[in-house]
Order: sequence, then C-alpha cells, then structure tokens
Amino acid sequence: MNILVIGDIVGRPGRDIVRRALPVLIERYGINFVVANGENSAAGAGITREGGDSLLAMGIDVITTGNHVWDKREALTYLGAEPRVIRPINMAAGVPGRGSFLARTPDGTPVGVVNAIGRVFMAPVDNPFAAALAEVERLRQQCRFVIVDFHAEATAEKVAMGAYLDGKATAVVGTHTHVPTADARVLAGGTAYVTDVGMTGPHDSIIGVEREAALTRFVSGLPARFEPAATGVRLQAVLIRADEASGRATGIERIDWTLEDVATAERAGGENEAKD
Repeated sequence: MNILVIGDIVGRPGRDIVRRALPVLIERYGINFVVANGENSAAGAGITREGGDSLLAMGIDVITTGNHVWDKREALTYLGAEPRVIRPINMAAGVPGRGSFLARTPDGTPVGVVNAIGRVFMAPVDNPFAAALAEVERLRQQCRFVIVDFHAEATAEKVAMGAYLDGKATAVVGTHTHVPTADARVLAGGTAYVTDVGMTGPHDSIIGVEREAALTRFVSGLPARFEPAATGVRLQAVLIRADEASGRATGIERIDWTLEDVATAERAGGENEAKD
C-alpha cells in the first residue's frame, strides 16, 4: 500500500500545483490513497465548498484541516455535508463535521484517517492523545491502515504523539507549521512518522503569505492584512509504504517538487507514452 500525504495546501497556487502534479505522482509512485491538509486552501486561510470539492475531484481521498478550518463561514455547513473533509477530532462537542473518515481505495481496501489538533501554543481543545488513540483503535477494528494528521505547533508534542501511537497507527504525520522537518522515519513499532510534512504553495513568502505584510506585523507590531503569495510554488508531501497484511509502515520518504519538477515529469511521461 502506497499512501501519499500532502502538506498544508495554501491558496490557489497550492491547489494549482496539486492539480498538475498529483496525476504524475500517482502514476510514478503507484499511489493507492491520498490525504491532504486543506485548511488554508481558500485564499490562504480556511476552506470553501468550491475549493474542497475541487481538491477531491483532483484525486485526493480525504482532506484534513486544523485551527483555520472555520475561517470561511461556509465551512460550518460544508463539513457537515461532506464527510471526506474532516476537522480535528478533539474540538469541542457539538461542532460541525467529524474527526475521522473510513475511506476506500479504488480496489476497495478500507483506509482510516484521523485528524487531531495540539494544545501547546494553540487554542484550548480537548486532550488530543486520548481522542486520537480511541479513534485509531475504533478504526483498526474495521481496517488495517490508519493515518493520523496531528495539526500542532510544538515539535515535542508531535514527537510525543508519534511515540504514543507507535504500533497502533500506520502513520502519524505532523502539519501546521508549513516548515518541513528532516526526521521522517519508521518508528520501532511500525508507525511512519514525520514532525511536519511542510507546505504546498508559494515558498517565496513567509509560510505562504506575502512577505511585506508579515514583516510589517513582526517588525512594527501593527496589524496587517495577510494575502497569499504567488511565486516559488512547491508541493511538499511524504510517501508512506505499508505492508498489506499488517498495516504497518515499511518506509517513508519525502517528496518536494517545484513547478519545474512537475513540468519535467510531465515531459518524461509524454515521452514514455510516445515510445510505447
């Protein structure tokens, strides 16, 4: 089983590179299932029905979110209507949507996806460890593969979640900071882990937004309107390989593609088709 997890998609630039790159990635790596964090896919903050539906139509099987999930008002109804777009499971009781989804690959293999959010340097939420563990154990009664997106700020909290779910989940992947980490590995119990997948969007920026506005806020302390940047677009993701019989991870590797990389891969695919 080959599972692709795409890091936080930021605005239209992020959506556009996913649209171009995903078909090539699926073919090149034999990907069976795709998860992506889409909480910033709508103009850099929040998710909309139009944007979410477009990502699902591109071939993403489940969209996870995080602390920006409600930044667009329509998300309040969208998440209640679209089960493939999930929000952190440890949010307050009664909020719209769900914290997990049991999906299926094209050949019918069930794959569970759980979304949780951290508490360190974040808004108050319920215990993510208890909530994630309970949901992973529930899903493991129905499927072998379970992917957990832990949307958190503190690296130590993410590492702790990886250790806590080692041997229980197929993978624990961190999102939220938009900065990829170099610690992708398979833990002792067979769980693939990375502290942060990174960002899919404009990297000529400050974590996705135009530099000038972000610098104004940091340097002067004055409020500034953030807008998504447009250049230096990259797709950052991890590819998780898992054993079909046990659901345990056998490998995890980073994918970091620029638009130029996508174009090169597209040309190579076209040349191979011509030879065939």
